[in-house]
Amino acid sequence: MSNKNLHEKKIIVAGKRIEDAQKVLIMVHGRGGDAKDILSLSQYLRVDDFALLAPEATNHTWYPYSFLTPPVQNEPWLSSALDLLKEITEEVNEKGISRENIYLLGFSQGACLILEFAARNARRYGGIVAFTGGLIGDKIYAENYKGDFNGTPVFIGSSDPDPHVPVQRVNETSAILKNMNAAITLKIYPGMGHTVSLAEIDKANQIIFTP
Repeated sequence: MSNKNLHEKKIIVAGKRIEDAQKVLIMVHGRGGDAKDILSLSQYLRVDDFALLAPEATNHTWYPYSFLTPPVQNEPWLSSALDLLKEITEEVNEKGISRENIYLLGFSQGACLILEFAARNARRYGGIVAFTGGLIGDKIYAENYKGDFNGTPVFIGSSDPDPHVPVQRVNETSAILKNMNAAITLKIYPGMGHTVSLAEIDKANQIIFTP
């Protein structure tokens, strides 16, 4: 079985039909969640003119262990998840949506996944929203990250403390992406907890989903 087949290609769609949209938002859920969970955030975001695509992980998890374990321990599930995101973005592009109009959003494990995917495939995106996440690995594997974000707006929000995502990794991630020419906005919220707050949503709307 190939990496691509580990995560069944199950995608829930919402918003505009992709044929009628000029922008696409790919929304990636966290561990234990599902596509409908992450799509529920869209009612609070300024995405009325977007097509929304939410892939769903097999068994509700993208990779089995913490994102802070050595990547090899999360294989082959991690590579399968990254392959799936690449496949989705390529298909969206083939349907006539420019890469500059593809947006990525994730929460927790999903935020880690979109950040890892984007850093490995850096280019100009419409925008990236990471609600509590960081680059994946027991350390930063800078050799995996190449390309140029060319001013892509990126919002990363996280709690201090967070039970799963250390602030140090969030800061390291922000620095890596900034060095790759992403326009980073990083907000650390004292005692927010492992959740998505209205303050984060407001900030994402202000920075990423501007009319």
